[in-house]
Amino acid sequence: MITNHQKNLATIIHLSTFSRFIFPFGNLIAPIVLWMVNKDKSDFIDTHGKQAINFQFSILLYALIIGAICIPFFAFSLFSQIDILNINAFESISLNITHPSPLFYIGGSIGLLAVFGFIVEIIFIINASLKAKDGENYKYPLTINFIK
Repeated sequence: MITNHQKNLATIIHLSTFSRFIFPFGNLIAPIVLWMVNKDKSDFIDTHGKQAINFQFSILLYALIIGAICIPFFAFSLFSQIDILNINAFESISLNITHPSPLFYIGGSIGLLAVFGFIVEIIFIINASLKAKDGENYKYPLTINFIK
């Protein structure tokens, strides 16, 4: 039997990922601390804590990959006009806004993908919180199981 206290703790673990808006890496630190303190009290709390932490680590990994792909596209498109051998390079920099580079479109598309992923992440966290509050198990989609 899952008690209301266990449901509330599992819900708080999921919702604690929003603490990233208060302090850096709060989405990882807060759920880990809550899970470590309460994991031995219930299998329900242990399962939800692992899911929340694995999802946050997966999101971090996906964000690093998208950032690693996206940043070079923007850098190459913004600095494509710079002549590296020219000492007076700062006088000859020109950004042409009327005809952006195709690399800018690719980088922007990847950036929009990251924004879409952020919105989907918030929806998944709220859904997991509601499932935990109802006493149901929830498995985040696209999650890599770092903690088993």
